[in-house]
Amino acid sequence: MLKLEPKNVWDYFENLCAIPRPSGHEEAAGKYVASVAQRHGLSWQKDAVGNIVIRVPASPGKESAPVTVLQGHTDMVCEKNSDTRHDFMKDPIKPRIDGAWVKATGTTLGADNGIGVAMALALLDEKDFIHPALELLFTIDEETGLNGANGLKPGFLKGRRLLNLDTEEDGELYVGCAGGIDTVITLKARREKAVPRKNVYNLAVKGLRGGHSGGDIHEGRGNANQLLVRALWAIQGAGAGFRLISFDGGSKRNAIPREAFATIVLAGAAAAKAKKALKSFEAEALAELKGVDEGLSIALSVAKNELAPMAFAAQEKLMNLLGSLPHGYVEYSREIHGLVQTSTNFAIVTTKKGEVEVCTSQRSSVWSRLMWAAKWVESVGLSVGAKVEHSSAYPGWKPNLESPILKQAQETYARLHGVTPQPKAIHAGLECGIIGAKYPGMDMVSMGPEIKNAHSPDEAVSIASVEKTYAYLKELLKDLAG
Repeated sequence: MLKLEPKNVWDYFENLCAIPRPSGHEEAAGKYVASVAQRHGLSWQKDAVGNIVIRVPASPGKESAPVTVLQGHTDMVCEKNSDTRHDFMKDPIKPRIDGAWVKATGTTLGADNGIGVAMALALLDEKDFIHPALELLFTIDEETGLNGANGLKPGFLKGRRLLNLDTEEDGELYVGCAGGIDTVITLKARREKAVPRKNVYNLAVKGLRGGHSGGDIHEGRGNANQLLVRALWAIQGAGAGFRLISFDGGSKRNAIPREAFATIVLAGAAAAKAKKALKSFEAEALAELKGVDEGLSIALSVAKNELAPMAFAAQEKLMNLLGSLPHGYVEYSREIHGLVQTSTNFAIVTTKKGEVEVCTSQRSSVWSRLMWAAKWVESVGLSVGAKVEHSSAYPGWKPNLESPILKQAQETYARLHGVTPQPKAIHAGLECGIIGAKYPGMDMVSMGPEIKNAHSPDEAVSIASVEKTYAYLKELLKDLAG
């Protein structure tokens, strides 16, 4: 047990950590949320896609205040280090205290957005705090495409002002976010007939920080897929001709890839040349990433193999494709200083027997630039004869600086802490954009405690920030009750 304050928030969070809840598999988490409502004698409803709303009556005398929606998502990004044994479908997350932070071990923690869900549930235990009528909305499958929010239907929510509890900077209020679209590129990869049993090696790029493909994309963290391509180029440039059997890297479209692996054939003296070239390239890459991502390691080791190498023409096409795909921020906003406007994440590469699949994720707060970024990636795929498919794009959330709930959130924070937080926008996909489109006129602001390195095994949530944010949330609800 963590034994932290506020006790009810951390107790709910630990209970959620014990429930496996990958995106698309939130049934058990939903049952838990519903059981909390039932224990408190509150009405709740589940919609067709699995979203749950708990309805909480207003404090006595505050029935005339507008209904306020508190919203978070029950799923989590499931990332782990390659040497960590953990089955996200059945194993619990084990939170631990590390100084001023709570972390997991070798896996994502799920504070995104488990801590927001825990705060909303903890409010049900509060006996004396004053609040308007509340709707606690818990959406599903946010991390793989905002599918829970997309499934919301008219009438499910009655409230028209909303507090989203899914941002990750203490003391910040967000009023805008980026939209996004995923792109999948599939390239046929014909193979030779013979399956080599000797001179087969595994090339591994490991030790990178990874992170959120929206919130961390501007930091210049290493992309394992890009670095693996460059490592193969380094081998080739040293005169060590290789034959490619497989290339696999990344695991989540919304996470910067931390690890990538290639299985290659290096015959004769090529292995010695390759090791020398890789040692030199690793030093170059570490120098490039100094101060940003210093854990990089590149290693070549003997491997077992069950596949034939790709035909030379297929290998060349794949290397050209992987070497041409963009990654990182593309442009900053001209309206909001420091906000990334458009980016693309070279997220996942998966080798199958007869093809290689590549997934990228584009974000932008400007719709036309989002479409342009998706077309850019598409053109790279088409240039090598690959099949290209796009997901349904989701909208961004346009800032409303005259928002009444924003102004109240600023006033409450200033009264508590002596400083007025300035409204910000985030280069990530919050559900507010979709909810606002589903419920026109919804007045929204997003907040949350300090979380660092979300979507990576280094994810951590600040203990002090959770206590501060929860106290602020209660005070804000009191002010919204009038």
